[in-house]
Amino acid sequence: MANVYDLANELERGIRALPEYKKSEESRAAIEADPVAKDLFKEFTDFQQGLYAKIQSGQMPTGDEQTKMQELGAKIEGNPVLKDYLDAQQALSVYVADIEKIVFGPLQDLVK
Repeated sequence: MANVYDLANELERGIRALPEYKKSEESRAAIEADPVAKDLFKEFTDFQQGLYAKIQSGQMPTGDEQTKMQELGAKIEGNPVLKDYLDAQQALSVYVADIEKIVFGPLQDLVK
């Protein structure tokens, strides 16, 4: 039987070799090279993290916070550099979701 750690490391290398991963890396580098995109991305991620922290503490976002998130989302969608990155991340997330189902399948079987 193969060592599960070896298999996990092989999976990690496989993910990094995916064209979708490489596209995500390239898109992320493009954000870093574009000051407008970089600032907007930072604003978005900082705000998003604040909302997640609030929700995890049991609080719901206010109407103003929800509106701001929608406005930031629209700005992101309107920025081709950021849109490209989010599209690349979405394509990569399909693999991650599938892998998660496979890896956690045995654990799910234990609680059925």
